[in-house]
Amino acid sequence: MSSLRQIEANRRNARLSTGPVTDEGKRRSRQNAVRHGLTAETVIRSLEDAEDYAAFELAVTSDYDAQTSVERELVLRLANLLWRLRRATAIETGLFEFQVRHLLEFRRGRNDRRRRQQVIDDIYRNAKSDNGIHQSPDEDSASAIETAPSSCADNFSDDITGSYIRLTNLPTCPLDRLSRYEAALWRQACQVLVSLQCLNRRRP
Repeated sequence: MSSLRQIEANRRNARLSTGPVTDEGKRRSRQNAVRHGLTAETVIRSLEDAEDYAAFELAVTSDYDAQTSVERELVLRLANLLWRLRRATAIETGLFEFQVRHLLEFRRGRNDRRRRQQVIDDIYRNAKSDNGIHQSPDEDSASAIETAPSSCADNFSDDITGSYIRLTNLPTCPLDRLSRYEAALWRQACQVLVSLQCLNRRRP
């Protein structure tokens, strides 16, 4: 085991380190997270960029003056949690985008069916007109109402509301699950922040 004198000497030596100064050294230092495996556990390589995570991690760690290995691990853990929280926000956006696309496809199909029905109705009316049979004004009005698109069909708020209702009614409850996942990440992030504050207060 290291003695207290060795530990203090290590801390003093660590404070003297200014980190890499050349571009090559900085590029290599960005791979530190990859070497200790945290990036591999955090980044979904087929969907996310490890370099983006490394830059994000650097931005988070630069806000803290980690002087011990425990502090450094906590800061890295905080970066990990904040990255996953950003991913949760992206997931929520993706869920809504998926539902809006589904809604627009359904609406497009419904409008196509209405147009086809309108053509059939026009042909039928023309045939009846040729035979001396005229459609009553009430029938014309009813047909116009059925084929007229809804005035709020293109309303963005209605699209978002409709997508939210569909998501909340899905049997898999994706929004509820995502909300619980996000809350768990926030709790962990708050615990890390409290731990860092406690360690900071204990510094001489």
